[in-house]
Amino acid sequence: MKSSRLVAILLLLQTRGRMTAAQLAAELEVSARTVYRDMEALSAAGVPLYGDAGHAGGYRLLDGWRTRLTGLTTAEAEALFLAGAPGPAADLGLGPVLAAAQLKVRAALPPELRGHADRISGRFHLDAPGWYADADDTPYLPAVAEAVWNGRALDVRYRRWREPTEVRRRLEPYGLVLKAGRWYVVAAPGPRTYRVDQILELTVLEEEFSRPEGFDLAAHWTAYQRDFHARLYGAGAEALVRLAPGATLPRAKTVEVTDGWTVARVPVESADHAVAEFLCLGTDIEVLGPPELRERMARTIAELSERYGNRRAGGAD
Repeated sequence: MKSSRLVAILLLLQTRGRMTAAQLAAELEVSARTVYRDMEALSAAGVPLYGDAGHAGGYRLLDGWRTRLTGLTTAEAEALFLAGAPGPAADLGLGPVLAAAQLKVRAALPPELRGHADRISGRFHLDAPGWYADADDTPYLPAVAEAVWNGRALDVRYRRWREPTEVRRRLEPYGLVLKAGRWYVVAAPGPRTYRVDQILELTVLEEEFSRPEGFDLAAHWTAYQRDFHARLYGAGAEALVRLAPGATLPRAKTVEVTDGWTVARVPVESADHAVAEFLCLGTDIEVLGPPELRERMARTIAELSERYGNRRAGGAD
């Protein structure tokens, strides 16, 4: 809608400073002609806009002029306060900053939108970590975040899963990602991904670095996840299983359905991972193949049966 686009133009100029018609058109996904018409409409409404010609020209607002966000819609105001994640902000040492920012935005909202924002923040709470897992201990997270922000290199002692399990690394941190309650830092060389909770020691170095021009953290993370799953399940190993009605498995591809039971193929990383994953479904799954995995499941279930069958309640012999 034109009204929301005009507000978007004001916010872009307010946050980025001088912008050309071509830059605004690309940002808003409209034509330059539309931007020119919008500028005329803003000027007619009394907005102090200035347009400079030439190579370094563009549109800008009068110094010191600010909009009070009165163009926010109800849905936008609700989304703004739903997106405020106090837990991650506190992890980064930004809890008071987030609270202050939300207070300022709330004060700038019209009364009707302020009520919607208060209501949604009181009725929805985002809690990213999963159940049955202790929160990661990440004492170095604020230092990593500061290094990301200031472009400072890091010297870390890092714990990894393969030998040698403890290594020293010089990292150039490009960005932080919160995934399922766990913090990761994407850092050069590579770039590669490191778990922040596996950093054992950290020193912020005096040397600075520059992020590669055009590096997109969100796009990198999406590609990283895609490649991770391709490596994890790309070797061609599969299990053939029967699933009871209502039972599901990630990545399962249905072969046939008989009497409500689904026969499916499931890519697996290893026998250990497959046994652990399939046991979670209890009697709702039967492994049909390969024979080695079926035998492994049968042996594990027999061992569990013997263990629990030979002991009385309370653990007494």
